[in-house]
Amino acid sequence: MIALPGRLPRLAAIGLSACLAACSVSEATRGPAAAGPSLYWPMTSTSAELDAGAAHDMIAAYRRNKGLPALALDPGLQRLAETETAAMAAAGRPSQADIVKTVAARMGFGDPGANLSAGYHTLAEAFSGWRESPAHNAVMLDPAATRMGIATAYAPDSKYKVYWALLTAK
Repeated sequence: MIALPGRLPRLAAIGLSACLAACSVSEATRGPAAAGPSLYWPMTSTSAELDAGAAHDMIAAYRRNKGLPALALDPGLQRLAETETAAMAAAGRPSQADIVKTVAARMGFGDPGANLSAGYHTLAEAFSGWRESPAHNAVMLDPAATRMGIATAYAPDSKYKVYWALLTAK
């Protein structure tokens, strides 16, 4: 073993302790900005907030890669998506897309589409699940769609925990 002169061993121990303490801070303590890109932020807390802009950008890039134009974020569809995810979280189960599409149509949205799902903890997981499901993928790639709204809600005591709604329309 090498002997270190004077205060060097103590300073090294203090530095190591500080480094270990900094590494043990959880992502929740550091906040979402330190947790990496928002598509990987866990939606499994009451304070979790979906980054609708990042969701929009991800879906826009996917549509662009398929030769389709981006969808515009629509405030009305956004509110409806938020209302629907809150209702699903309160009920503890996903809703039926037909009901939501009927509501959207009554609100004046043409040819509405809906991806309603539960259990995905991050935007990346939800997007991947929708992309792999032919029915959900068709909603994201609807060539007639021009607008979208997307939301999530968390219900800690439910089976699925996180509920998602992606609504599209003309």
